[in-house]
Amino acid sequence: MDNIRSEAYGRVVKTLAETGPVELTADEQQTVRTAADALFFEGDGYDELAAVEDLVQQLVDAGRWPAPRGRQLVDDVAACGPSAGVR
Repeated sequence: MDNIRSEAYGRVVKTLAETGPVELTADEQQTVRTAADALFFEGDGYDELAAVEDLVQQLVDAGRWPAPRGRQLVDDVAACGPSAGVR
């Protein structure tokens, strides 16, 4: 585990804390949390990351989140995992 992954995980946690139930339902928050946890702690949460990508696309399509914010969340969740080719 490295500092980059730790910082990314911290950004995900901060985003969830800042958005809270006003912007993300409990199920939506759990989708994000599950992916970040799987990538960070297990190093293998790519199916969960795909679920976050789908969720963000739904949020953007519904006008609930701007695209740049959604992209940042996906990038932060993805950065919780090991670098490509490292396991």
